[in-house]
Amino acid sequence: MDKFQTVLNFFLGHQKVLGYGAVSLLTAGSERIFSLVVFECPCNAWNLLYGSVFLWVPALVLFLLGLLLNSRSGRILTGCCAPGRPSLCCQGSRFCRCLQVLWLAVAQATVAPVTWISVALLGGHFYACAASGSTVVQKYMCEGKGDECSKLVLQAPCGSTSQEMGDMLKNLKAQSQVMGWILISCVMTVTLLCTCVSRCRSPVSVLHLRFWKVYLDKEQELFEHKATEHAAKLAERNLKCFFDSTELEPFQTPSPKAWQGISSLFAFNPEEHYYSMIHKYVSRKNTGGSIKSEAGDMFPTCLGFVDAAGGAETRVL
Repeated sequence: MDKFQTVLNFFLGHQKVLGYGAVSLLTAGSERIFSLVVFECPCNAWNLLYGSVFLWVPALVLFLLGLLLNSRSGRILTGCCAPGRPSLCCQGSRFCRCLQVLWLAVAQATVAPVTWISVALLGGHFYACAASGSTVVQKYMCEGKGDECSKLVLQAPCGSTSQEMGDMLKNLKAQSQVMGWILISCVMTVTLLCTCVSRCRSPVSVLHLRFWKVYLDKEQELFEHKATEHAAKLAERNLKCFFDSTELEPFQTPSPKAWQGISSLFAFNPEEHYYSMIHKYVSRKNTGGSIKSEAGDMFPTCLGFVDAAGGAETRVL
């Protein structure tokens, strides 16, 4: 039992990294299946378009799907342009905050498409097909050779019927693999630099950050439980009133303004330390204060996980 608890704690403590790893593995596996089962280069004038579609379109679909399921983009877009209400995303400092949160959502959504492109380039099939149909690549590979060379380049991805075509295919795959490793190294370098800068500018310590994440996990867990319980009681009251034809009993439930308040974007203030928008709302509710942003509010990137808590990555809204 202790070993099981240790394993469970490990998964809970590294669920973000493990989640990214699972997405990357699934994407890489899907790419290999596509390249081996579905992809078949036509080896004619369609090479460039056909290869480019298999290289870029799945990456675009994965990126859009990542944005759709991302809790940050959902938090910003939900209700921002509702009829009869001023646009919430275009009000002063909130616009800059929305851009910052959207940037984090975009960065998170690029994991799967970058994995797809990287694995595809390392495999070399899609690039070899697309590049063989490019006039620029044909001129480069056929420099100093006859006109028949361009036709051989087009036929190279379909199999080497001669030594020259085999060398062309190896050249194309070598180019693809070099670009793949360059892409991977650039992404890892940028990720490392962004992580270091984010950690260096953190207004709280590393143990405080760990506690903060534990708090959000517990708050979301209790929120789901309380919301289910509250909804069940409300549904029971309404159904009882309907079937028994009785008067509707009073029932205390949060107002739309309260729901809007706890759905707002989080701002860190060193003077008034709150761990979430629910924490901020209930603390200021007792004093009659507002939860709007005020002087001294900060938006450190390392606290971006607060706006992502309890989001839609695991369920479609």
